[in-house]
Amino acid sequence: MEFDVVAVFPGQGVSRLRVAADSASDLPQAASLLGAVIVSADPVGQQRSKNRSGKFQLPLFTRQLLSLLEAGLNVVEGLETLAEQDQGPGSSDVLNGLLTALRQGQSLSTALQRFPEVFPELYVATVKASERTGDMPESLRRYLTFDEKLRELKKKLVSAAIYPLLLLAVGLLVTFFLLGFVVPRFALVFADSGRQPEGLSSLLFTWGDFVNQHAAGLAIGSLLGAVCIAALLSLPPVRVMLARLIWRLPAIGERLRIVYLARFYRTVGMLLRAGIPLRSTLLMVADILPVALREGLQRAISDIEHGQAFSDAALHGGLSTPIARRMIAVGEKSGQLGHMLESVASFYDEEINRLVDTFSRLFEPLLMTGIGGVIGGIVLLLYMPIFELAGNFQ
Repeated sequence: MEFDVVAVFPGQGVSRLRVAADSASDLPQAASLLGAVIVSADPVGQQRSKNRSGKFQLPLFTRQLLSLLEAGLNVVEGLETLAEQDQGPGSSDVLNGLLTALRQGQSLSTALQRFPEVFPELYVATVKASERTGDMPESLRRYLTFDEKLRELKKKLVSAAIYPLLLLAVGLLVTFFLLGFVVPRFALVFADSGRQPEGLSSLLFTWGDFVNQHAAGLAIGSLLGAVCIAALLSLPPVRVMLARLIWRLPAIGERLRIVYLARFYRTVGMLLRAGIPLRSTLLMVADILPVALREGLQRAISDIEHGQAFSDAALHGGLSTPIARRMIAVGEKSGQLGHMLESVASFYDEEINRLVDTFSRLFEPLLMTGIGGVIGGIVLLLYMPIFELAGNFQ
């Protein structure tokens, strides 16, 4: 198949050409692209179809800009190259806006601030720090690593939650079907026999009759209830209150704290390695922490301003663990605090992975057992009166 390739050739600049290859991964070995830096490659006839919505893709933009800078282009030339590609109206507007600001003499970080909905404050700070040190490719590379780590963590958490949610949804649907359709049919059998079930079976048939007669109302009510719950969860006060309740749970709260601390340390470490002072970094990352930890962060900042080491201030503010404190203290003594904070984040990531694996191995069988118990209980209560009828006929 053929690919429409945009590549940078050393000493020749940017070129756009069509290259035949079995797959995109084979393009670097193509004879016409030897020694070139590939900026983008799209199958012929499908160019940028995935981005026709115009939504700006920050990781893709960062990766392409990094490739262009490493190929020897400056920032303006790199943005001009990206703007020449068909990236959708939204992306084109952002790139053209950045170019306009740069041509007016503004710095790239200042230009990025014109699009806060596209470039988060963390990204702007990373670029601004690289402008001081003159090493923008390295800063962009660190941001990509940071973004990939966060995406991996989010993907793992979502993957761990999908199967239990699907299992719970299927279990609820099966239970609703049994109560609304199967149980009323069994009730007709007992009505013809002239006998009424007793005990829990009688309660089951009562519920089944209720579900059967009000099935539409219950379905609409469940849908409206789900919409109302989603609307309530979108309100900041409700989310804050719910977060406080969850954080007070002995087991869950501590696990959530580890998840947020991993993100916190990775962000702080990246900004410190970019050359931003510690106090400024901590003030910038306050928004990525939940409300339950922000008070501890303010306490840690206050302790640092009074001369305490970050390792002690973080532990005092509830933003560390004894093991992490020792690792951070080593980083402070060696002058490699940024690197050590990223190591602490990796340590927390490993612990999160273990927790997710343990959750999957324990919760999913327990959930299956619970759903199976409910369905099995319904079936058992259905057949117990039948067994009693059969015994009476003998």
